[in-house]
Amino acid sequence: MVRFLLRRFGLALATLFVLSVLVFAASQLLPGDIGRNVLGPFASPADVQRLDHELGVDRPVYVQYLDWVWKFIHGNLGTSLEYQVPVASLLGPSLINSLKLAAVAFALVVPLSIFGGVFAALRRGRLPDRVITLTGLSFTAVPEFISAIVLILIFGVLLSWLPVTAAYPADADFFTQVYYLLLPGMALVLVLFGYIARMARTGTIDALESDYTRTAFLKGLDTATVIRRHVLRNSLLPTIAVIATQMGYLIGGLVVIEKLFNYNGIGQRIYTAAVNKDFTMLQSGVLVIGLVYLIATLIADILYSLLNPRIRYAAAE
Repeated sequence: MVRFLLRRFGLALATLFVLSVLVFAASQLLPGDIGRNVLGPFASPADVQRLDHELGVDRPVYVQYLDWVWKFIHGNLGTSLEYQVPVASLLGPSLINSLKLAAVAFALVVPLSIFGGVFAALRRGRLPDRVITLTGLSFTAVPEFISAIVLILIFGVLLSWLPVTAAYPADADFFTQVYYLLLPGMALVLVLFGYIARMARTGTIDALESDYTRTAFLKGLDTATVIRRHVLRNSLLPTIAVIATQMGYLIGGLVVIEKLFNYNGIGQRIYTAAVNKDFTMLQSGVLVIGLVYLIATLIADILYSLLNPRIRYAAAE
């Protein structure tokens, strides 16, 4: 197990290194001079040169990269060009907000989609299976901003059950925050349900057709016991990997949802940084999202190996 974890951790570090190089290279390829972009077209050359020197962008590229990575490792994400405050003080609360929204969405979609996928597999080819599969595919095909607007019109405007904004009061308690995040969480459920439920259905069907499941039935075990002890443990293996990959999307890909519900998450923060040419915020924000995504994937690998020891033994060879 230790060898397997070290191997996965090494791959995660290598991936993070490649990501950091790509993010830094992309920022270097942006058109125009950073000092000029920040100060505007009417700034004097002397002011532009002075700002470039303060930002360190007049140094060799490899020096800039090593300095940026070294500061990032030590928790120094730089200073925002727009707000003139440490980037960490802005990205930190935004990341926490995105994690809260992701947690609400996961609390809704994971049990719902797994139950739907398993239920559809147990009634494969029948009406419930067709309804769940078709509904999931339909929701997946609908853009998230359209489904979110429909939910706002129904639950926020027509029925007035939920607030149309996710910006809860600063002194809101836990339940109040969840109440404000329910509507955007429901919008994310519609996007993710079909994908996760389809994986759970496929895994359950494969497990039901396996030899160990047939053997369990031949031993006289009832259906509920077979499903609980033999089918679910094996059928959810691919589903866990899918859920982990969606974590990266939920953390960094929520720009539309966060913008629509006026929610200060890290997706909207990075979008604002790109619009306002806050390159320091943009670089660090993208790398933070990549780090969160890699951590989620590493956790998924650990859970995957715990549920299926053959995976870690094969990977360690």
